[in-house]
Amino acid sequence: MSSQGSPRMGQFSTVESSLTLLRANSFGILRRDSWQTLEDSPYPRASSRLSTLTDKYSLSPDPRSWGSDLSPDLVENDDALHNPDTESQRPEDPKQLLLNKRSLINLGCLLTLFFMILFLFIGYPVIMYSTHANPHLSGYNLGGINSSGQIPSMGNFGLIDLDTPQDAYHKNSRRDGSQMVLVFSDEFNRDGRSFYPGDDPYWEASDLHYWATNNMEWYDPAAVTTSNGSLVITFSEKETHNLHYEGGLVSTWNKFCFTGGYFEAAVQLPGLNNVAGMWPAIWTMGNLGRAGYGASLEGMWPYTYDACDVGTAPNQTRNGLPYAATVDGDHAYNWALSYLPGQKLSRCTCDGEDHPGPKHPDGTFVGRSAPEIDMFEAQMGGEPLRGQVSQSAQFAPFDRSYHWNNSTENMVVVDPTISKLNNFVGNVVQQATSVVTDNQQQCYGLVEDCYSVYGFEYKPGFDDAYITWISEGQVSWTLNAGGVGPDPTVEISARPIPQEPMYMIINLGMSKNFGEVDFAHLVFPTYLKVDYVRVYQPAEAVNIGCDPDGFPTASYIERYIEAYSNANLTSWRGDYGKAFPKNSFMETC
Repeated sequence: MSSQGSPRMGQFSTVESSLTLLRANSFGILRRDSWQTLEDSPYPRASSRLSTLTDKYSLSPDPRSWGSDLSPDLVENDDALHNPDTESQRPEDPKQLLLNKRSLINLGCLLTLFFMILFLFIGYPVIMYSTHANPHLSGYNLGGINSSGQIPSMGNFGLIDLDTPQDAYHKNSRRDGSQMVLVFSDEFNRDGRSFYPGDDPYWEASDLHYWATNNMEWYDPAAVTTSNGSLVITFSEKETHNLHYEGGLVSTWNKFCFTGGYFEAAVQLPGLNNVAGMWPAIWTMGNLGRAGYGASLEGMWPYTYDACDVGTAPNQTRNGLPYAATVDGDHAYNWALSYLPGQKLSRCTCDGEDHPGPKHPDGTFVGRSAPEIDMFEAQMGGEPLRGQVSQSAQFAPFDRSYHWNNSTENMVVVDPTISKLNNFVGNVVQQATSVVTDNQQQCYGLVEDCYSVYGFEYKPGFDDAYITWISEGQVSWTLNAGGVGPDPTVEISARPIPQEPMYMIINLGMSKNFGEVDFAHLVFPTYLKVDYVRVYQPAEAVNIGCDPDGFPTASYIERYIEAYSNANLTSWRGDYGKAFPKNSFMETC
């Protein structure tokens, strides 16, 4: 292998020949008895030339001959690194100063990394769960909700549907001709939409029995979908939840609300135009009350009131007065005017009590409530029996005998041949300002495949406030604010045209509370269809959102979310077990 004269061989020339080397056996394993001397090596001895070089550059075995100081007293700069005995004798050594600047920075960095990792894998998931876990907080499942109560634009889930025609982006006011702008629309063009909780950014279908009006059906999300470019609510004869019928109710509660403006829908009514029994409706309610959730409505619906007087009191009386409120009311209840429990969140609310706010400049709370304005409730009436729509707003507290000021100045009917004051004016739980209008009879599911336009335009507040209703695309009637002004006979103040943020509700139900049910001639299933809904507002007065600054709702709803998410709680003070805030008119604060 190595040739003679190889540098590798020179190492052996100066080593004593008596040294022994291990020898490998034939299997490549060294054996302890395999020893040999250099004399027995098969390799040649190094040459004399290499020996001379080795002698020239080799070191003496004695290190002192190398010129090094081997005295044990010699002190060198790195002695402390090799002598642990000196550590405790050098307190000034930086290694002993564990709290020096550099060590603190290192420790801080490590702690920061530790807590960041801890937050990433523990804190962040906990926060996300706590803010998104409650399925009853409508709208939190798809994109989240912003501070105004609206959900951001995502594809075709913006406030304005991308399928809305451009010529529908503006509309003139029916009041004064001023231009209004489109602020919300849903054309329902995508078939098969689901409205189960969390499935839609604006609408949610209810899953409950609407016991408050003795409805005969169970509202089920399965009954609400979209088909052929329309929202479709199916009412069917079906055994469910110990009831014999299934219907549907869908709303934008706590997802989309508006204050003032014009709300319009194109609608095909269910069934025939001369068979009574179905109760289709499109309506609105203040966001502080959720339709079908009784605990959220007690002391809230149908109030719209911002005064501190007997109008806020239970039964609209205090110590049996005023007398007119005890004798000119509902004959079915011994002529009592009101069985309402009193306005829960009134202007009389004592300081320190829980109230969503805000306050007036004088320090009193703004009266809050859940008022109702109905675009329409379809019914049958007249001779011969024909299709009609009742277009109304509900108010509390009540006028004497429920007779609101329906003078020609306050109740403006466009065509008295088809529109008349509703015979129903109220009872112990509501007062209705309502006019019934004959429709054109064609757009019913079993008559003709067409859609009629209904709507209402309103301006909230007092003085020049109003509500104007639309039927078949034309103005049917207007309620001016003076119609619900003060009534000295029952000692109440003016009731404002609703100022609360209002959400939209569409439902198809059935109840004998609303009128006769002609079971013999009703055809099931039957359908309420809505081609579109659109909301317009004056360009200078756009006010959308369920939590506006002037009428906040979000924090109050969050504090009492059980009342807004558990339909089995039928009352605030009973089932839910909460007290009304103290009322300064009724008791000492």
